Amino acid sequence: MTRMTAAEAAVHVLRKEGIDVAFGVPGAAINPFYAAMRKLGGIDHVLARHVEGASHMAEGYTRTKAGNIGVCIGTSGPAGTDMITGLYSASGDSIPILCITGQAPRARLHKEDFQAVDIQAIAGPVTKWAVTVLEPAQVPRAVQHAFQLMRSSRPGPVLIDLPIDVQMSEIEFDPDTYEPLPAYRPAATRAQAEKAIAMLQAAERPLIVAGGGIINADASDRLVEFAELTGVPVIPTLMGWGAIPDDHELMAGMVGLQTSHRYGNATLLASDFVMGIGNRWANRHTGSVETYTRGRTFVHVDIEPTQIGRVFGPDYGIVSDAGAALDLFLEVAREMQAAGRLKDRTAWAAECQERKRTLLRKTHFDNVPVKPQRVYEEMNKAFGPNTRYVSTIGLSQIAGAQFLHVHKPRHWINCGQAGPLGWTIPAALGVRRADPEAEIVALSGDYDFQFMVEELAVGAQFKLPFIHVLVNNAYLGLIRQAQRGFDMDYCVQLSFENVNAAELGEYGVDHLAVAEGLGCKALRVTRPEQIGPAFAQARELMAEHRVPVVVEVILERVTNIAMGTEIDAINEFEELAESVTDAPSAITATV
Repeated sequence: MTRMTAAEAAVHVLRKEGIDVAFGVPGAAINPFYAAMRKLGGIDHVLARHVEGASHMAEGYTRTKAGNIGVCIGTSGPAGTDMITGLYSASGDSIPILCITGQAPRARLHKEDFQAVDIQAIAGPVTKWAVTVLEPAQVPRAVQHAFQLMRSSRPGPVLIDLPIDVQMSEIEFDPDTYEPLPAYRPAATRAQAEKAIAMLQAAERPLIVAGGGIINADASDRLVEFAELTGVPVIPTLMGWGAIPDDHELMAGMVGLQTSHRYGNATLLASDFVMGIGNRWANRHTGSVETYTRGRTFVHVDIEPTQIGRVFGPDYGIVSDAGAALDLFLEVAREMQAAGRLKDRTAWAAECQERKRTLLRKTHFDNVPVKPQRVYEEMNKAFGPNTRYVSTIGLSQIAGAQFLHVHKPRHWINCGQAGPLGWTIPAALGVRRADPEAEIVALSGDYDFQFMVEELAVGAQFKLPFIHVLVNNAYLGLIRQAQRGFDMDYCVQLSFENVNAAELGEYGVDHLAVAEGLGCKALRVTRPEQIGPAFAQARELMAEHRVPVVVEVILERVTNIAMGTEIDAINEFEELAESVTDAPSAITATV
């Protein structure tokens, strides 16, 4: 057998599990682990500026490609607590990431040692497993178990906490014979598939709601094949956006209170049957259960047993990996097609397409300051179907989901459940590290941008370029809009007169100076006709310098984006499209 430190054994396991990059910040209590990485090689390291940023980089890395697992590393104490937001974000969206933290020596854990905190207890509620490993010989098996857990059933994050003396202790471990443990994923049965398809057959106006579980299962092609075979239109959730191309004739739009399309909500309300696959009936998608479910029959397929019936009881539930369920659905549907027993859904699909053609929001505004809708119109013109968009929360993300187009899985990379401000920049860096070739476009409002702006320096240092579209209204825009219900506009102003940038007027922070000070390039536009040329220039700057390029668009201060409290009561604050010239970049905009 081979003797080595427990930290070295852990690094061997990481490499055997396919890890070749980690995001993190070294520190005293995790230095033995870094020493092991340096000695053994094979794992590149991206140095974050904030440990929370490292956790979001790991998220972005995981979300970019099927099979990826992002790893983030930090020292003891605040490094672990800084990662909690990333763990929560990953847990909420079923994203596997592995956080590794250092810890005080075992003998001093109960003595309030410097930077000693019970991170196992703190991280427990937002991970699949959080553990402080107290026996050195257990370290490689703890890491092995972590990967099995992250890959099994509903994916999610794990935190492994390693006291410094545990890391440095010598153990026996043979990396040459190491093998990963098999992952467990529940699968539907033939009888379950037959019953679900029979219920679909009985409906007149069926829909498929495609959730993020389809993306996680790498089953988007099977979803599209099933939809085409049965003729059933598809409603992707925010986390499932891209599972079916936006321009597909069976893509019926998104549903919800905020990140939704007019035609998507109208189609859901017109349906009589919904098959949810790999989704969790999130409240921003459903609104009230009463309105969402009224007059409709539901089948719910999810990999996690406790999700079935959590929000409302479906008429039929199946615990299954989305890909495994779709395999059986396709098998049953193909047999029914061969026997001539599948219903013709042509008329229903055409009805859904007519709503998609006509129920549009206006984007073509020539106002100065710029209206945000025009920004997304210009983004649609400038960025093609291979673009990977990255965003998190705020009016920018909500409007982006209403107006942008996504054509492929993992090309809308969004923090859905947690929505932490500051997520976008580090996540985009993780996406770039996972995909060196794609066009990556991040989207932020000014507050999200300011939350973790220091991570731009990581992009400059490690040559991780992307275009960052920054829409600046000098407001906490989403909170301002929510405060309308309380008849106030309180503590949400970000505006001030910057003594160093008089040209900004009331828009406050000079984002160009900040971005350039962090080693990046930046452009500012104030008129709608400047947006397209700025995107073209950003591409050139990014190619030349290999750094992030910020394109800041100065928006009008107040714009209310369409949203409401029920899917049948969305407030449309702006003009609606009356002709193709009102929404020239909309899909099938031929009104």
